[in-house]
Amino acid sequence: MTIMSARLETSIGEIRLKNPVIAAAAEHLIEEDGILSAIRAGAGAVVVKSTNESEAAKDQLRRAEYVALDENWRPVTWGPAASRSATVFSRSGLTPLSFDAWLEQNRRAEQVARDHDCLLVPSLILADLDRAVGMARSVADAGFRVLEFNIGTPYASQAAKGAVSTELSPERVASIVRTIRKAVALPLWIKVTGQSERVPELAEAAFQSGADSVVMAGRLLGFLPDLTTRKPVLGTSCGIGGYWNLPLTCHWLASTRQRLGAARPLIGINGAASGHDVARMMLAGASAVGLASAVMMRGFQVVEQAVGDLCAYCAEAGLSAEDLVGIAADQRKSFADMPVLDDHWKNFIPTMSATKEPKS
Repeated sequence: MTIMSARLETSIGEIRLKNPVIAAAAEHLIEEDGILSAIRAGAGAVVVKSTNESEAAKDQLRRAEYVALDENWRPVTWGPAASRSATVFSRSGLTPLSFDAWLEQNRRAEQVARDHDCLLVPSLILADLDRAVGMARSVADAGFRVLEFNIGTPYASQAAKGAVSTELSPERVASIVRTIRKAVALPLWIKVTGQSERVPELAEAAFQSGADSVVMAGRLLGFLPDLTTRKPVLGTSCGIGGYWNLPLTCHWLASTRQRLGAARPLIGINGAASGHDVARMMLAGASAVGLASAVMMRGFQVVEQAVGDLCAYCAEAGLSAEDLVGIAADQRKSFADMPVLDDHWKNFIPTMSATKEPKS
């Protein structure tokens, strides 16, 4: 074991990862070359682009559009030169491959992943639950080591009926996870939505029904008018993600850890773009962290750089990756517990000029 791997090893339940940097599912992980590139970049795990049985979900990919926006909501060039502050605004869709072709592609990638001590994670998105059960069984029978089941896509309200799912009810989450848990024995990661003020309750329902980990939280839906055309950017509401979402994800991680305790492994996603962001989410309670938009926009070197920067951070702090998990979350106080600062607030308002009498 190298010094780097010893410092960065982490566990998600019974699953060991060589490092907590996950290349999370997005369009750059549809084709086999992309999956292999993420594996070879050093990711601890790679979650392949999701599938289900819905032709409408595949059709959605054929209609997908993508734009990177700056802080003034103006388009910027997509690629490695895009700034950290760039926001990704997009319509996405599922892999265009048939289920059998998707499964076979993942079997080939699994062999490469094992050679690189990387966990390959097939991902299913809920449409029809009975069909999802059959697909989950096929994934288990194919010998994969874990399954992600995504019930928190941002698009269900805008997509064709039955294409994908955004589950907002803890009771519904519990029922879905119980059904999948009965069907398969392999470790189960449940991805929940961020479009809820009940994220900890959704996570609790998933764990109580058999989840081994919960991934939180899926992207949000946004709507943006274009000032020039006065039409919607990309024609409709879209999924939106960027660096600004990191504090929101950290809040949900910390709140879920507080509700459920440290024994429930969480995976952070949405807002991380670097190794330091991975550390921030781990300090908030994540055992591992997914990077998606940053890799899709800037390339697979983002994964390699994130692993290196996280290793350097841990070395400087004298901590292992697992040591980081929850340190900040466990020190979080309520507003009422914070010290009284009297008129400190006055230091943060604009300078006021004396009111002038109007000219007569």
